[in-house]
Amino acid sequence: MRSPWHAPLSRRTLLGSAGAGLAAPLLGAPVPARAAESGRKRIAVLGTVIFEYSHTQHILDRLAGGYSWRGAWRAPRLDVASVHIAQFPEGDGDKQKPDLGRQRIARYGLKSFPSVREALTLGSEKLAVDGVVIIAEHGDYPRNAKGQTRYPRYDWFKECVKVFEDSGRSVPVFNDKHLSTEWGECAEMVADSRRLGFPFLAGSSLPVTVRQPAIDMPLDVPLLESVCMCYGGVDSYDFHGLETAQCMSERRRGGEVGIRSVHALKGEALWTALAGADRDVTRRLIVAALNRSHNLPVEGGWVTAPVDFDWARRTLADSTGYLVDHRDGFRTTMIMGPLRDFTYAGLRSDTGEIVSCLMHLPMPQYGATTADFFHPLTHHIEDLVLEGREPWPVERNLLTSGMVIGGVESLAAGGVPYATPGMDIAYQAPRRSTFWRD
Repeated sequence: MRSPWHAPLSRRTLLGSAGAGLAAPLLGAPVPARAAESGRKRIAVLGTVIFEYSHTQHILDRLAGGYSWRGAWRAPRLDVASVHIAQFPEGDGDKQKPDLGRQRIARYGLKSFPSVREALTLGSEKLAVDGVVIIAEHGDYPRNAKGQTRYPRYDWFKECVKVFEDSGRSVPVFNDKHLSTEWGECAEMVADSRRLGFPFLAGSSLPVTVRQPAIDMPLDVPLLESVCMCYGGVDSYDFHGLETAQCMSERRRGGEVGIRSVHALKGEALWTALAGADRDVTRRLIVAALNRSHNLPVEGGWVTAPVDFDWARRTLADSTGYLVDHRDGFRTTMIMGPLRDFTYAGLRSDTGEIVSCLMHLPMPQYGATTADFFHPLTHHIEDLVLEGREPWPVERNLLTSGMVIGGVESLAAGGVPYATPGMDIAYQAPRRSTFWRD
């Protein structure tokens, strides 16, 4: 099944790195696995580790136990047929939180397998599930000098592909967050999905969570520039910030065409660059995005000065920013600082209007207990398997994965622009809104 969003991915690097191109599907359209006696579709969940507030805990709890949806409780629409949990740390796990892996397996009566292949085949010779969910985030994995953690997203995905090839059929796959730490691997993953013809979904919870106000960027609007203001670190929350901006930017006139370079800067070097004569629009959008925040960092419980660019430069002095140049002249700016919200602002060149909103992301350390921004992401995972379609093009996640890699490389090189000649990823945004709007 070819993605309805498919467009030429990369006219050079993607095809070369994948070694296969986007030929007709090798295995044809996905053939559903034989469902359980209930007739419900079954999935395999692959997770690195489970502890409180980990991504595997959030998503597995919803897939196996249900979640709130539009004013009612929604029971799971799929059956979790198997799990493969890679790590069960003794005592305190990742981030000093107790391991919950065995407890969750027992709670839901899940079938646990020691390998990816066995989880997909249910211990048999061939693929025996209708979908795969890969959640390779958190856990004890190697971290390189650039600050990248080598989670097994790519490795597990390739194991799934091998099972698909050996079985003569394929099923939908969801990959949590960005695709990999190497551009060639990211490109290969998308090319594999197109070659074998299975729907492939990836990405962050930010594009699908509640927005305040509940707006979407109009399709085919002449958009000049986008900004996301957020918090977090390199090779982690930078991906969330870039997805926040990209889910709006991709709706601009002509669609997405890919990026030319990423320039990552920190501290005073960032604010000096943003103060330049060619960054007037960027500064206006930074201020607009900040003024959508519900949790600005202030002393004494109240803002005592106008939240303008000078305020941002003082208050967010130690921030890290990615300045992304797109191939059509469009700009994306993502700034991570001592903030507590993810906010977006974009400028329409036809009306001069700034479109801005807050992306709802209440974090546990700030008082939230349920992390309900995972509800809509789980809903889309279920739809992926039940309907056999991608609710948004995975090319978005390929491109934002490349933006993260570009930012990491730029910082590692001392804050010089990192050219991305192979990231000419062209695609069209979905016509139907995918964010959570009751």
